Amino acid sequence: MQIKMKWVLLLAGALASNVFNSNAQTKHEFSLGDNAFMLDGKPFQMISGEIHYPRVPREAWRSRLKMAKAMGLNTIGTYVFWNLHEPQKGKFDFTGNNDIVEFVKIAQQEGLWVILRPSPYVCAEWEFGGYPYWLLTEKGLVVRSKEQQYLKEYESYIKEVGKRLAPLQVNHGGNVLMVQIENEYGSYGSDKEYLAINQRMFKDAGFDGLLYTCDPADDAKNGHLPGLLPAINGLDDPKKVKELVNSLHNGKGPYYIAEWYPAWFDWWGAPHHTIPAEKYAGRLDSVLSAGISINMYMFHGGTTRGFMNGANYKDTSPYEPQISSYDYDAPLDEAGNPTPKFMSFRDVIAKHLPAGVKLPQVPASKPSMSIPTISMGRSISLMSVLPKPVTNVTPLTFEDLKQDYGYVLYRTRITGGRKGMLKLSELRDYAVVMVNGKMIGTLDRRLKQDSLEVTLPKGPVTLDLMVENMGRINFGKYLLQNKKGITEKVLFNHKELKGWEMFSLPFADTKAIKFNSPSKIIEGPSIKKGTFTVTKLDDTYLDMTKWGKGVIWVNGHNLGKYWSIGPQQTLYLPAEWLKKGANEIIVLELLKPEASILSGIEKPILGKLQ
Repeated sequence: MQIKMKWVLLLAGALASNVFNSNAQTKHEFSLGDNAFMLDGKPFQMISGEIHYPRVPREAWRSRLKMAKAMGLNTIGTYVFWNLHEPQKGKFDFTGNNDIVEFVKIAQQEGLWVILRPSPYVCAEWEFGGYPYWLLTEKGLVVRSKEQQYLKEYESYIKEVGKRLAPLQVNHGGNVLMVQIENEYGSYGSDKEYLAINQRMFKDAGFDGLLYTCDPADDAKNGHLPGLLPAINGLDDPKKVKELVNSLHNGKGPYYIAEWYPAWFDWWGAPHHTIPAEKYAGRLDSVLSAGISINMYMFHGGTTRGFMNGANYKDTSPYEPQISSYDYDAPLDEAGNPTPKFMSFRDVIAKHLPAGVKLPQVPASKPSMSIPTISMGRSISLMSVLPKPVTNVTPLTFEDLKQDYGYVLYRTRITGGRKGMLKLSELRDYAVVMVNGKMIGTLDRRLKQDSLEVTLPKGPVTLDLMVENMGRINFGKYLLQNKKGITEKVLFNHKELKGWEMFSLPFADTKAIKFNSPSKIIEGPSIKKGTFTVTKLDDTYLDMTKWGKGVIWVNGHNLGKYWSIGPQQTLYLPAEWLKKGANEIIVLELLKPEASILSGIEKPILGKLQ
């Protein structure tokens, strides 16, 4: 690129905030030039970073976006998550931490453009790739296809998104520069008619600005829709990026790396992924020097709270459910603090600014604190809070029960006084096995464990199977094989067990849990409650090293899952969700009913396998 053109591009990026400050309602023109994006007729280079609004407490959105500006970003990328916004069919939610409209508006107030990715499939290491679980209950529905029921539900959803977000496009006075249709579709299929239907749906929903596709380099030919800009993921050799885009886009640019990976995500039982900044600083420099626009995935990962973690599964590898921390070894860490990678990338971006233009000062890191030992004063057996069961001859899946996430307790009664092999055919995904209320073992889909040698005591025996949905597959060809629970049958000594009660335990919130009975010795899964007092409101990390497996809520906020196998051993507790004085903590513990104390420490433990 000529030196003059490069300076114009970078000046456009550096002065983006002035465009916002002049008049937030001014309509802008954002278009494709032959080599660069054009903003109001002038070349513009996006230096973007991905942040997902549900992975950050709403109260912290603004501070995270200020950090983005301080690193030199002029744009923010985010997915839109269908399963959050339509958790049950026809029931939409854009409130609280789901208020993406407010997130985009705060970005505008902070002088940041936005790249919107409603998709509606997002991958994102997110439950079912962002699809709502209830799509699996629609008979014959086939995601990512021209199947009519899928297209009907998809259209209903995207119109709801369009009502709220289409008015925020730049051509309507907002800050949304571009909108992505589908997501890495080329890694899944190659149906251009299906992609064209996506394009039409987005336009019908009001997205009348620039639309684009994004795919890994090797799959870009499959996933590109002629006429739209093909963005590239995972490739950062400037020469190769330009050659690939030119081959798909009539010999023209502009050139956009929609997902540039400065690190990677983690899953249970595998090492924590870290990549030194020096391995990527030079690559960032070369891309920016070439005038290529870029979106860092992730700039700030945050936390996958609740039951929203996804999982990977391939024919060549085991089921891999992702952890709750989405730290990603990103430039901004899980708590929103700048890392050495942040400072290194900031130095690179600063090199490309025209003389006299300076980046904002980096806000101070947030303080963190340790919390003395928290004693869980109340403890009850999970069996004491079971809801009314659903009965059936054979086990029902989560989807049969109209249950989205969490756990289901399966119960049957059999004659004891014998020994044999218990087998759960197609278990999804983890089971605690109990005989007469006593835990005798676990089964784990990750390890391809579906059978257990069992010795039954004499007399009538109650067999309980506490089954956890560890996260629906979010990538690849198995998206439609995502039903949860006991998905086929249970055998004992090769004979099918029948006559089941199923207790739904979604744990959508903890308000309904009553700690009426006094604490006593518990042998199986348990729920514990405690309080702790703080005099200041700082971040902390709950140390779960000595616990087994479960979920934690503080003041009603689900902080995510913990599991002693690692690599994650702590759960991030944001200062924004604490209150001065007494705070309530509730823990669902599956494996270690004797565990009763924990503490908050100042730094996370994200790389310890046990």
